[in-house]
Amino acid sequence: MAGQSLAADMLISAELGTHDGIQVPGTGGTNPDVPLPATPTAADPAATQGASATPTAPASPTASAAASPTAVPTPTASAVKATPTAAGASTAGQGTAKRGIPGMPGGGSFPGSGGMPGGGGVPAGGGAAPSYAQQVVDLVNVERGKAGCGPVSAEPRLTSAAQSHSDDMADRNYFDHASPEGKHADYRIEAAGYSWSTWGENIARGQKDPAAVMDSWMNSPGHRANILNCAFKQLGVGVRTGNNGPWWTQVFASPA
Repeated sequence: MAGQSLAADMLISAELGTHDGIQVPGTGGTNPDVPLPATPTAADPAATQGASATPTAPASPTASAAASPTAVPTPTASAVKATPTAAGASTAGQGTAKRGIPGMPGGGSFPGSGGMPGGGGVPAGGGAAPSYAQQVVDLVNVERGKAGCGPVSAEPRLTSAAQSHSDDMADRNYFDHASPEGKHADYRIEAAGYSWSTWGENIARGQKDPAAVMDSWMNSPGHRANILNCAFKQLGVGVRTGNNGPWWTQVFASPA
């Protein structure tokens, strides 16, 4: 995958989307290999619920996206629509997480998690890890605070889009922003019922915990640019544990 970092069996990748196209964060311009998104539909009023601020025009990421692979798990920005890879641990994209799981008193068990009392811990045998997802949201907001950006709020539809991508990468053994059918994050976000004005995705595979994956992303210019993009208002995070994982997806967005 172009622009992907491969080191110590860990991979990461990032991309940024506007209604003008998809690009590597921090580079400007669009990727000619990725078709423009379909004409956006009228904003769904429900899509703006939970937004922390009035949507703004997409802001340029605050960091450069170019980085050379190194011997440590340093994330790098990814060109979009790259060929999926099946081997190695990977990280990529953007995602969101939510603070609580509806219908689960006291935290309960997360669907597909293998049962995690209180909603915490990593499921035995692999599965979704909502406590990890929330930790990533919290760590993102710590870094945004240091950079003078407002916090992102966890958004359930973005969480759904992020979790579906982590699950799909794990289930079908690939690592890419694009699914084997060529669908990028904009498709997954819209399928979850969210109308966006701009979005960003970080993905990763193989980092053992939230601190490790955030360290990888923050040491990559492209991924850091997404995390510290003050135009983003909401976030969803999807984490899938299991053999050859975990798989991590961050989906950032601002509502239309």
